[in-house]
Amino acid sequence: MQNDNFKSYFQLHLIVFIWGFTAILGALISLDALPLVWWRMSIAVLLIFIYMKWKKIDFTIANSTRLLMLLAGLVIAMHWFTFFKAIKVSNVSVTLACLSTGAFFTSLLEPIFYGRKVIWYEVVFGLLVVLGLYIIFQVEGDYYLGIILALTSAFLSASFSVINGKFAKEYNAATVSFYELLGGVGFLSIYLLFSEQFTQSFFQISISDLSGLFILASVCTAYAFIASVAVMKHLSPYTVMLTINLEPIYGIVLAIMIFQEKEKMNPNFYLGAAIILSTVVLNGIFKNFEKRKN
Repeated sequence: MQNDNFKSYFQLHLIVFIWGFTAILGALISLDALPLVWWRMSIAVLLIFIYMKWKKIDFTIANSTRLLMLLAGLVIAMHWFTFFKAIKVSNVSVTLACLSTGAFFTSLLEPIFYGRKVIWYEVVFGLLVVLGLYIIFQVEGDYYLGIILALTSAFLSASFSVINGKFAKEYNAATVSFYELLGGVGFLSIYLLFSEQFTQSFFQISISDLSGLFILASVCTAYAFIASVAVMKHLSPYTVMLTINLEPIYGIVLAIMIFQEKEKMNPNFYLGAAIILSTVVLNGIFKNFEKRKN
């Protein structure tokens, strides 16, 4: 049992590292955000379909539930679009720092979706997040569009997590992932079709971009999503949540190592980012303490 916990904890850190590397791939792939997301979701859908056939996982769910999952796919497609667009117009560090506000947005959305009361310390942490964002805006005002896009991405991510929380309890992770990604591809395809962006050049991708897209869709999407569900069998939600908070740290460190000068920011930027990340960790600690007390 202890050996299983160690393996799961190691695998969880690997998954979080992979998620942090997603932003690096987004910066390295030369495609614009929209085609990048369409290709990522399309390849991931195909890979998960093959996986479900191999594992003999049932695709059958109620039509009403399938429709909701397809609609949820639109939310995650827009989350990824704004995420990669933020990287393209600013950089990895700014995007990941602002994406950390997802926990704050979740604390605002949960009382609405689940009808629970607002918790006092979440309000305090929310004010600290605003302070951290204010500091970042002050020192990195040139990246205002990237900051706004990253905050939009964080809000969409929080919305998706709250919506997906209900599906995850009732259905197989691969089934949920398949229909959600399929929905995202479907909605993006309709938009691309009517905006006449499905041109010959859309499907002409360089070998380096195609390699990056395959890694993004297979390792960073299909594998990471399914594996993250598997490790939860051996680790507590608290451990998983705290470890996931390391994603922006891994991503920012990797970005500085790979892109060097492009990613070096004003010292006050790291102060603002540290305030935001600290509130996320403290929120998890408070929640764990409250859960144990109850």
